[in-house]
Amino acid sequence: MLINGARQSGKSTLTALVAGTQENPLTKSLDRPQILEAAREDPNTFVEHPGLLVIDEIQYAPELLLPIKYQVDIDPRPGRYLLTGSARVLGLKSLPDALPGRMETIELWPFSQGEIEDGVDGFAEAVFHLADAPLPVLPGDSRRSLSLRIARGGFPEAVARSDPRRRRRFLASYVSTLIDRDIRDLSDISKPADLRRLLQLVAARTGQLLIAANLASDLSVSARTVQRYLDLCEEVFLIKRVPAWSSNLATRVVATPKVACVDSGIASYLLGLDENRLATGGDLFGPLLEGFVLMELSRQLTWAEDDIRLFHYRTKDQVEVDAVLEKADGRIAGVEVKASATVRSEDFRGLRLLERQAGDAFAAGVVLYTGDQALSFGPRLKALPVSALWRLPR
Repeated sequence: MLINGARQSGKSTLTALVAGTQENPLTKSLDRPQILEAAREDPNTFVEHPGLLVIDEIQYAPELLLPIKYQVDIDPRPGRYLLTGSARVLGLKSLPDALPGRMETIELWPFSQGEIEDGVDGFAEAVFHLADAPLPVLPGDSRRSLSLRIARGGFPEAVARSDPRRRRRFLASYVSTLIDRDIRDLSDISKPADLRRLLQLVAARTGQLLIAANLASDLSVSARTVQRYLDLCEEVFLIKRVPAWSSNLATRVVATPKVACVDSGIASYLLGLDENRLATGGDLFGPLLEGFVLMELSRQLTWAEDDIRLFHYRTKDQVEVDAVLEKADGRIAGVEVKASATVRSEDFRGLRLLERQAGDAFAAGVVLYTGDQALSFGPRLKALPVSALWRLPR
């Protein structure tokens, strides 16, 4: 099994808990230079162990995967190897063709809001049943409370630091480590300052369409360079691209995706914003709130019992829906995000268009807003507080 996810998201803690339930476990971390050197010098011996072998940060030595394949082929007992990676291991160009059909992958994200509050986030599943359920009674979150959630993000170390200055120091160190070490380990970056500027531009555009040519113009670099940087940032779980939804499956492949920072705390740090500045004004609260919602939904999809995928919706006339959730059976639900304490009929324009296009496949449409009341705007259209994301039961 491979646990893939961002640095500092809790992979080592999780693997230690799993290893503690096994007999004769052994953990080897490729973060340690002498262990990494041993792995590269003698990979066949490195992967031999009679019990559970945990290999941390496998992306540093992908040459271990062929010996693991050999070991699994001769002894197919499940659960012999538990691997972790802070880069999307299956996307590495140096990855040998060793894993299809032999490994289950779990993505581990920074904490969701429900996890922070010891709850179970059920919105991504419950939204498909809203049309048949009474309006929920949910406490709302004020703009200041939401600003704190956005600026804090979900990394366990950031959540544990109540002092905003200490939290920002962690985020600063985190970004520097990713740029100066992890990304450079994946590819030669001649100008890391350009990569940092790109991340700042992406943070400012969170929840917006990702157009590489525009970013290239702002950075005065080639679109090819921007695309390579974006790929690297996605490989190390800094950003996420959200594809466009269309009833025409072929259209989805070529449509322009949206982009968001995986962690809203990192996005806020890159833009020099703390919870006070977010709460008291500025044009970036709305985009950051939308990115925050997109990533909360992404986290929930990793534990949803149903196969649900995340998209966005946008027409040529620029009518849009911020998030579209689609089940394997074809049913969809739309989610629009409004950084306002009031909601109006016109806020459902994109959802109504999506409802007409999807027809019977449209299960529900929700406007998430910063108010504190659940309201109905039609049989399948509801307005809910943003807090429904982590307070609505499955």
